[in-house]
Amino acid sequence: MDVLRTVAEMQAVSRRAMQAGQRIGFVPTMGFLHEGHLSLMRQARRQCDLLVASIFVNPTQFGPNEDLDQYPRDFERDAALCEACGVDVIFFPPVDEMYASDSSVYIDEDLLSKGLCGASRAGHFRGVLTVVAKLFNMVQPDVAVFGQKDAQQAALIRRMVRDLNFPIEIIVAPTVREPDGLAMSSRNTYLSDEEREQALSLNRSLEKAKSLFKGGETSSQRLDETMRAQIRKEGPMVDVEYIAIVDGESLEPVDVVAPGTLIALAARVGKTRLIDNVVV
Repeated sequence: MDVLRTVAEMQAVSRRAMQAGQRIGFVPTMGFLHEGHLSLMRQARRQCDLLVASIFVNPTQFGPNEDLDQYPRDFERDAALCEACGVDVIFFPPVDEMYASDSSVYIDEDLLSKGLCGASRAGHFRGVLTVVAKLFNMVQPDVAVFGQKDAQQAALIRRMVRDLNFPIEIIVAPTVREPDGLAMSSRNTYLSDEEREQALSLNRSLEKAKSLFKGGETSSQRLDETMRAQIRKEGPMVDVEYIAIVDGESLEPVDVVAPGTLIALAARVGKTRLIDNVVV
């Protein structure tokens, strides 16, 4: 397994792979890997000849009061996990390799980014789309794999690939959960034992909504009310930022839930912001 630090090195490896007729797979990450990331790598490994994973904590997607400086990092551990998953190349660039000091070109999206997490995280998805587009140009993948837990992000990346004509297949892989149902996240390490226990109310509320839908309930208002009531009961420390019941493609709110509807939420548990979702 190779570890590359510069854009020129990464692009040279990709050119050689393309010239050899190899299919390039790609999984972008911010490191501090967990089983959710590794499941994406295993999925990508089955789709390609050369597997690239990037590890880059992207500063442009963090707001001024967010956790950029505290975001957990452990490259040696990450590298060992990547190698065990069959990663061929880790792209691990420093910030000044990714962004010139006078960078002034960014990618904005004007529809899907406005609701859900975009409503409270101004500039977040501009940073996400810009860094993903840059990574796509550096790695030149044929296929890239993202996780369903970041459902809005995945929808935005699919839209960017479509609208900007990137010749890349986007695969969205299922959310990986802890045995007790908590969606895996690098930020779970911030939670105290009590906070973690109360954070379980998030997935339980989603599962309750899914169960009610299977039983015939199609009112988004009633599902929303039921979810909020369950979270209040099981997670009094949980501060719900939003519950969104939206079309799975357009992310527009729906009044009547149908197969394919996305039910997503964000909440703060203590100081930690968590997201989760299900597709009914």
